Amino acid sequence: MVAGGAVGACTPPVALPALGAPPRLIDDVAERTFRFFWETTKPANGLAPDRWPSAGFCSIAAVGFALTAYPIGVERGWISREAAAQRTLATLRFFWNAPQGPAARGVTGYKGFFYHFIDMEQGLRFGVTELSSVDTCLLLGGILFAAEFFKGTGAEEHEIRDLANKIYNRVDWRWMQARGSLVSMGWHPESGFIASDWKGYNEAMLVYVLGMGAPDPARRLGTDAWHAWTATYPQSWRGQGQGRHLAFGPHFGHQYSHTWIDFRGIRDAVMRAEGFDYFENSRRATYAQRAYAMRNPGGWKGYAADIWGLTACDGPLGGTHKVNGKARQFRTYSARGPQGLPDEFDDGTLAPTAALGSIAFAPEIVVPCAEAMHARYGRRLYEKYGFFDSFNPTLAGAGLHVEKGIVDPELGWFDDEYLGIDQGPILAMIANHQRDFVWKHMRNSPAIRDGLLRAGFSGGWLVR
Repeated sequence: MVAGGAVGACTPPVALPALGAPPRLIDDVAERTFRFFWETTKPANGLAPDRWPSAGFCSIAAVGFALTAYPIGVERGWISREAAAQRTLATLRFFWNAPQGPAARGVTGYKGFFYHFIDMEQGLRFGVTELSSVDTCLLLGGILFAAEFFKGTGAEEHEIRDLANKIYNRVDWRWMQARGSLVSMGWHPESGFIASDWKGYNEAMLVYVLGMGAPDPARRLGTDAWHAWTATYPQSWRGQGQGRHLAFGPHFGHQYSHTWIDFRGIRDAVMRAEGFDYFENSRRATYAQRAYAMRNPGGWKGYAADIWGLTACDGPLGGTHKVNGKARQFRTYSARGPQGLPDEFDDGTLAPTAALGSIAFAPEIVVPCAEAMHARYGRRLYEKYGFFDSFNPTLAGAGLHVEKGIVDPELGWFDDEYLGIDQGPILAMIANHQRDFVWKHMRNSPAIRDGLLRAGFSGGWLVR
């Protein structure tokens, strides 16, 4: 814990505890992860880097997680409410005023959506990145959370609520339905809509809920969108009995929507028929991740009951290489997931966020995993802002030239960067687990409540 209470927006970083075995590891992880967002985001415009320390451009999804982090910092006493409000307001002013339009250059978004990556200074489209439906929604998750947290009567907090509603209400959700009721993954000014729609089971629940919760009937998604989305579920079911669940290999698909939506005790038509809710689905998927590591069909080093977690993350190198006489395929940044699941790929690279971002679902297996990763690999894996993005024990002694990070001859390969979209679920889900913090505010959000009701959810906290 940081001594001395809250700090202002311009206060120098407070010294963190020395690395070791803190008495409350999860609290230490939370604070270090919060510091990642507070210290790497630009105060003037609120833009958060996609990764650090090589902060080349901003990820709008990381901004959504940063906006979620600030109130957590207030509640925990790590920053003052005034400092958090100032940073939040700077962020919302930027996104409301940033140029929108169909041009390929000189804009930040179009039709209320925003480009996946934007530059850190002016906030304009970075490279040839796509106008992203899901990343816009991850940004909106943080924006709408800010609107629910900052309920004060002062001018700054009033403006936060006003801008949040304006940014959300501007989105033309129907425009992103390029092929019927499903929502496209995105759009490029050079070539039009991406050929793929959001279907199957993955992180896009948030896209459909926010799209259906919009106040303008001319722009919001119709109820047919949720039916079209869930109609694509059959390909995603895995497991039997108490292990049956909607599966998605990279574990972020079970975390992102749950960061802002409390799915406990509420069910749509699909889950009413199945007899459990989406929260239970993510709990089962978390146990399935651990069970896969215990089986370890690929024979990767380090996998165990207390060392597990596959998701999208950095990797050590690309291509096929011989390790202990066996040809192995590796990737750099990539989605990773257990064999046999949608988007499967396993090269022995584990990501702490896969476990820690699931702490609200299954703390009884996540906390031991975090403690084991810290105890066995902490001297390489755990530093200023908590756990680095990923590691691969199999590369210990393999003699391979990696493309990034370092190889410890005894422990394996370790990334040397933090990714905003992987840091975000760690902090937010710790807060949900410990204090119901994000969820209790978002249960009051009209966008979330109306979107869920229009999707056919009932029961639980929706009954009031």
